[in-house]
Amino acid sequence: MRPVYMIGGGLTPFKKSHADLDFRALVKMAFDAAREDLPGLTLEMIDGSVASYFSDFFARQTMAGIMAHDYLGLCPKPSRRVEGGGATGGLCFQSAWEAVSSGRMELCLAFGFETMSHVNTWKGNEFIALASDTNFDYPVGGFYTGYYAMMVQRHMYEFGTTPEQMALVSIKNHANAQFNAFAQSPKVLTVEEIRNSKMVATPLTMLDICTMSDGAAVAFIASETVAERLCSNPIKITGLGTGTDTMRMSDRPRGEVPLLPHEDASDYKNLAYPGVHSCRGGRMAAKEAYKMAGIQNPTEDLDFVELHDAYTSSEIQTYEDLGLCKYGEGGLFVASGAPFLLGIDYGLNLPKCGDMVVNPSGGLLACGHPIGATGLMQAVVAFWQLQGCISKKMGSDKLQVKDAKRGLIHSHAGTGTYITVSVLEAT
Repeated sequence: MRPVYMIGGGLTPFKKSHADLDFRALVKMAFDAAREDLPGLTLEMIDGSVASYFSDFFARQTMAGIMAHDYLGLCPKPSRRVEGGGATGGLCFQSAWEAVSSGRMELCLAFGFETMSHVNTWKGNEFIALASDTNFDYPVGGFYTGYYAMMVQRHMYEFGTTPEQMALVSIKNHANAQFNAFAQSPKVLTVEEIRNSKMVATPLTMLDICTMSDGAAVAFIASETVAERLCSNPIKITGLGTGTDTMRMSDRPRGEVPLLPHEDASDYKNLAYPGVHSCRGGRMAAKEAYKMAGIQNPTEDLDFVELHDAYTSSEIQTYEDLGLCKYGEGGLFVASGAPFLLGIDYGLNLPKCGDMVVNPSGGLLACGHPIGATGLMQAVVAFWQLQGCISKKMGSDKLQVKDAKRGLIHSHAGTGTYITVSVLEAT
């Protein structure tokens, strides 16, 4: 494998609706924004693209990827679409890395989008529910908030996690989004407001759940030679991992916890794993990425994490899958203040604020979740963090992690059926 770098990224604002723009125009907006920092880049230098979008139903268009590729002026160069539920953007990012790492391309464009406002919320939830087993879960009324409510109920039963701890995730991410010019739902919230908002599936309320969105994101992935030529501050992609699990949670076997370098088997001698409280695919993705990037202890070796928080509960679960704390301690981890940013008033008394910053962007909960764009949004935000240009790009220095040298992005599909983890480092 040869070294691979991210040299540019761009976003559209994530909104409930971009009624005046179709998916091609959204991708072009993000593409043009990314090119502003790459004045030497011409279309001729781009060897091909990878397109990321979850559902043909939202776009009301099959083969939308090639239409966006064409709209950017990249035909007849190679392109392909990737799709993997909520992890689609993360898979796209890794697919572009593979194109460059293999030597097939010197410069690959990863672009992602979703236009979810084309349908009503109930219909959107139906389309998303089709990413469950349509012969098993879906006919009995399965939908994703219900699945995650079941998962966190078990997490609460096994480990004592509380709805109030989940609410802290929502407070953190919505407050961070106040300083993110691209975010859909910046809010100042209290635990009481979150717990008193409309109940969707116990214990998840409306403010525990991300929103459907319109938006696009792009990332330019390049070889070392191209990175040196076009970018004054390229960011190296040093670790990738991808994990999977069965579509149906009832099919998942029990076994030993795959240990990360800083863990010991004695930590989990009494844990029934993974059950429905944890995501085996997430642990495997982290293990693979950490090995490739040389990470021994994520809380010591990482400066920030952008993870897939479609639900407040899933952020807590992911703390554990990534090894930011032990399994069962995710609720205590957020209550400690460790994943909160320094310098933002959350209206809380947090003893360890800033120890391991998670979702400084506001995450899916507050940025929004245009599915095909989400994982690439995480890559773009991580890129800006490591370049030290958050203030310039997002409108405030409040979200800049001080002296950030290494960050992680995490993308998640289904109830853990596809999960990606990628590590980026400043050079």
